[in-house]
Amino acid sequence: MASVQPDNSFNAGSDAFKWKHFSHEIILWAVRWYCQFALSYRDLVLMMEERGLSASHTTLMRWVHQYAPEIEKRVKRHLKVTNDSWKVDETYIKIKGQWRYLYRAVDSKGDTLDWMLSETRDQEAAAKFFRKVLDNEHCFQPRVVNADKNAAYPPAFETCKQTKIFSEDVTLRQTKYLNNRVEQDHRFVKRRIAYCQWLQSFETAKATIAGYEAMHMIRKGQVKKPGYQSASSQVQFIEELFGIAA
Repeated sequence: MASVQPDNSFNAGSDAFKWKHFSHEIILWAVRWYCQFALSYRDLVLMMEERGLSASHTTLMRWVHQYAPEIEKRVKRHLKVTNDSWKVDETYIKIKGQWRYLYRAVDSKGDTLDWMLSETRDQEAAAKFFRKVLDNEHCFQPRVVNADKNAAYPPAFETCKQTKIFSEDVTLRQTKYLNNRVEQDHRFVKRRIAYCQWLQSFETAKATIAGYEAMHMIRKGQVKKPGYQSASSQVQFIEELFGIAA
């Protein structure tokens, strides 16, 4: 299996874990498991205790907030190119007692394009999300954008055409049943959010969801290099991203 090149923008190799009291293996194990499975921080504390390791749940939380966004950023550089049929939708999540909006998009195969957490659900937010999707190297100009009946999408879509973000031949289709794939894909992220008993701030929510989305993309087989479907190969892949695999 071919190795991947590490992203050095966040320090290479073990420097990313400098001054930590635990090894990179333990830290990445905790972040991976928390982001991939329905576990709480206290569940991970118990799992570590069984292995003779002691860490507080707040320490584990800080690891997730620091390293989950880095995993997502590094994973994105190794994703397969998605197709030109977008499925866009927004769903509700609660952050410290207030409802916020999680925009997500997948292609017609179910591969994740991108996501965005927003305090609003309006034209500006929708247009910002469209721009964010197209900033990704694995996303190209869409042929068609499928969305629900949210009234914010048509003006946001037209704004993106006027500003040349979308080409003139892109079409918007607001047909709810065409978005079943993205609505089904929401379930993984929303199940993780529900199990963690919601989130306490906008910024930490963004950091945590980044980890959920990164592990979800790996699980769905979106990584370019073949052979990263098994649990052991996923460990190797993530360690390679940080330049620390043997």
